[in-house]
Amino acid sequence: MHLTIREALSIYPLTEAKLVAGKQGDSRIVKSVNVMDAPDIADWTKSGEMLFTTAFAMKDSPQETVNLLRKLNDRGAAGLGIKLGRFWSELPQIVADEADRLHFPIIEMPFQFTFSDQMNALFNAEYRRNTQLLQSVLEKQKKLLQFGLKQDNMLSMFQLISDILGYPMAVVGARGQILYNTSAWSPDQLSQNWPWKRKSGWVYAGKERAYRVGLHQQDDEPLGHLLIIPDAVLLANVEEGLFQQAADILTFHMCYTFRSHVEASAQRDLQNNLIRYLDKGTSLEEFLEQAEARGLSIFTGAYQCVISKNKSEKLAEEQPQAKLKNLKQYIESHPKSSSLSGHHFVFKDMMFSIYSTNQADGFPEVELSQVLTKYASDSGCIEEAGEMAFYTSSMKLKPTALREAYMECLETHRMASKLGLTDRVLHFETIEFAHLFQNVSSTMMEDYCAKILRPLLEKDAEYSQEMIRTLEVFIRNDGQVSEAAKQLFIHRNTVTYRLEKISDLLQVDFKKVNDLLKLKAVFLFRQFLHVR
Repeated sequence: MHLTIREALSIYPLTEAKLVAGKQGDSRIVKSVNVMDAPDIADWTKSGEMLFTTAFAMKDSPQETVNLLRKLNDRGAAGLGIKLGRFWSELPQIVADEADRLHFPIIEMPFQFTFSDQMNALFNAEYRRNTQLLQSVLEKQKKLLQFGLKQDNMLSMFQLISDILGYPMAVVGARGQILYNTSAWSPDQLSQNWPWKRKSGWVYAGKERAYRVGLHQQDDEPLGHLLIIPDAVLLANVEEGLFQQAADILTFHMCYTFRSHVEASAQRDLQNNLIRYLDKGTSLEEFLEQAEARGLSIFTGAYQCVISKNKSEKLAEEQPQAKLKNLKQYIESHPKSSSLSGHHFVFKDMMFSIYSTNQADGFPEVELSQVLTKYASDSGCIEEAGEMAFYTSSMKLKPTALREAYMECLETHRMASKLGLTDRVLHFETIEFAHLFQNVSSTMMEDYCAKILRPLLEKDAEYSQEMIRTLEVFIRNDGQVSEAAKQLFIHRNTVTYRLEKISDLLQVDFKKVNDLLKLKAVFLFRQFLHVR
């Protein structure tokens, strides 16, 4: 049942009832009806339930009725129908006031009708409405079948047409390929005398014959032919007309479904060509020629590459291709994507993207970073593909650097996993030093760190830890005092004071690139040592 209180009161004999309180709640939905014969009925009341009562269970205490209304309202009840005249001659004012406050409908039920009369009336009205709705839906389904709405699966579409016609049939593509065949004809029989003329009519294979109808679009581009193999010697004109109608429906569908299948196949071929190039199995020129044949300009200027992967290993193992395809669709339709030219390719467990620009002043690297950060934090993206992380290459100027950019993305992901980095967007520049020094021995790293940090490490442990932490955050943020202060939750003057002390202790000058590089290496080594 799915009636509003207002609709229920329009059904006889409830037309004789009166809404005496809580009138502002007349849009509440009635999902079921029950009779109340116990004061603790609220404990079992379901959301959307309408209760009928004679007021026997609450006749002695209007205040208890007020408490009951509150409970029923909290449980999501639709309303309360009270038959006055036997235990209550009228609705107590405090009950009416509370119902008005809660917008909880109270209906004065007609005394001359039983509860079962009124309940049956509601159920019958709902049954009639559902029946009318079902008839309407069935009528729409007939129309959908008659006009042949677009289907995603060509085979199911062919099967539907075959079932309707009631004869074996075959569909042959424009290049002579067999798309569907339920007849006993072999591929050689079906392609005999190919290519066929456009005109519809009978074709023969030995003693057997088939009625052939061309499948042509409005622009006259051929999609193929439909062949029906009837068991009758003669065909009525109406049946030939029916075959033509079937061909028209197939043509309509194939304009969409066949092209989408061809498009998907071409995309897979292009993607496989890209994978072969990245694996050094083919040339870049071959990939670019195939892309240009499809009207795609992969490189319009400087570019960056991005690998997108699911941060959750569990989610990554569960249908990764489906989740990545959802991500691809989400990113392509995202408003932020309009400012960037991106081409996206879904591999086995990742999505590889190429973002390029034709702007004269170079590639908007900051803009790409901002867009990826938006994707990474967007709830819509998480809903479509899970918690994603993005690993970018450095800027590239020539198409020949595509494989190098791809390897940088992979290395960024690998080093992020190795070092336990949790950034949702990570750039190759961030881990470039880690990439260079990853093969340095642990002993050399320990000796170097001890040598540079010894003056600090010899201080009080608490003081030493606090100063090293300040220096680490300062170096990680490329020497930005304000950003370091924000992450340390202290005033920037405090950071400046600590850095002056550190500079004196370690004999380093933060304005010298050489000293900054030494400290960068120190904290990178400490991170490596922690992981090892």
